[in-house]
Amino acid sequence: MTVGAPILAFAKISKRFGGIQALQDVSLELANQEIHALVGENGAGKSTLAKIVGGNLRPDAGQILFKGTEVSFHNPAQARAAGISVIYQELTVIPQMTIAENIFLGSLPTRGPGFMDWSVLREKAKRALGELGLTLDLELPAGQLPIGLQQLVEIAKSLAARADLIIMDEPTSSLSCHEAERLREVVRELKERGKTIVFVSHRLEEVFGLAERVTVLRDGRKVSTEPVGGLTRDRLVSLMVGREVYETRAATANAPGKPLLEVTSLTRRGSFAEVSFTARSGEILGFAGLVGSGRTEIMRAIAGADRPDAGRVMVGGRLIEPGDARHAIRTGIGFVPENRKEQALFLQMSLLENIALPGSSRGALRLIDQSADRRTAADFAKRLKIAASSLDQTVINLSGGNQQKVVLARWLALKPKVLIVDEPTRGIDVGAKAEIHEFLRMLARQGMAIVFVSSELPEILLLSDRILVVRDGRLVAELAGDQANQEMVGGYVLGF
Repeated sequence: MTVGAPILAFAKISKRFGGIQALQDVSLELANQEIHALVGENGAGKSTLAKIVGGNLRPDAGQILFKGTEVSFHNPAQARAAGISVIYQELTVIPQMTIAENIFLGSLPTRGPGFMDWSVLREKAKRALGELGLTLDLELPAGQLPIGLQQLVEIAKSLAARADLIIMDEPTSSLSCHEAERLREVVRELKERGKTIVFVSHRLEEVFGLAERVTVLRDGRKVSTEPVGGLTRDRLVSLMVGREVYETRAATANAPGKPLLEVTSLTRRGSFAEVSFTARSGEILGFAGLVGSGRTEIMRAIAGADRPDAGRVMVGGRLIEPGDARHAIRTGIGFVPENRKEQALFLQMSLLENIALPGSSRGALRLIDQSADRRTAADFAKRLKIAASSLDQTVINLSGGNQQKVVLARWLALKPKVLIVDEPTRGIDVGAKAEIHEFLRMLARQGMAIVFVSSELPEILLLSDRILVVRDGRLVAELAGDQANQEMVGGYVLGF
């Protein structure tokens, strides 16, 4: 590769999935040793482009040059061998394998044919995690880690590969503020070592705080590549969505109503203890805390997904059977989990089936009323502005933001009294995020109680009427949403 030549260049890359044109004539050059951001709405083609570079997809047309040589990767192993590492938004850890084995999967050290060198494996894995400031039990199965820590294992795996080009697809989407900042430090360190970093992100503060240049995709086409220093946030958002997007904290229209969710002394050994709070009709109750603080575990116990060891949960004055998710649903709890792909969606089923089947209408002889289900699904798809070719489109082919809207639509079709949403905007673009925020506000205005978990403090402050802070499995603070600020909440989150 000649001095000053781009490390990676695309020329007129196109890719179609059935009737959807995911990429159309995308041309782009990445400078050697730069930090480059790739942004756009969900469905703009960002992840498709990353998968083509990483060997997971083949383009229909176009040319790729890496280090000045034309390349055509047929699988991820070829891309890794060439010096390209991709961290995908969809986690690829093998749950049953240890953390150490996951980090070096495909390049496990040996000391002879068929003999694993466990001591070398542990030492290398420890070093890779150390670059992220992490100390984990290397013998622990990766599937036992919270989703945020699984994401960090993915990142450690990429760092261990020592690639020249590292592409990160939403790498901080599951991380706490502290973990995300540590990752940003690692990205800067990698640049200083001569690496080129491309990161796909919906967090615009990351773009402005980290990237040197940014490329905007919209509807599968490249809109612009510009130096970050010459952009404002409003202009970047306008380039991404093709319109102005403004979102400010909305004043509470009415005082919260009667208690709908009452949690008393809820305890699950090893996860959280003595958790008590009330969520009222018409309010959005925000939960802040680090990944691993116990937020998600508390929500799962309330929704009946996990059985608590002590305490009680009541909805509308009715006691919920501990660990009984069906009873929780019948009593009036809806639960949108943080990992939509594994815990909330039927990926190989249609949009219609995902929205309507759990609460299917029944006609004569208790048979499913298909026409009523289609009307329900169409109504919620329209209300949540779900972008799909039809109600029969397979959910796995929807963008992340539209998949999340499908999960919300399903629960709203069941008409819960309380809706728990755990990281509902993780990995979602600014346009879709604003739409989901406004939809949650609308549900609160209609009298639903919204319990909202987020790792993004700005989002917590923007949306919440009240804020509860979880640290080390306990509630440590309760703050009025309109009186809190990022420093105040962050102090309680970190224990300052």
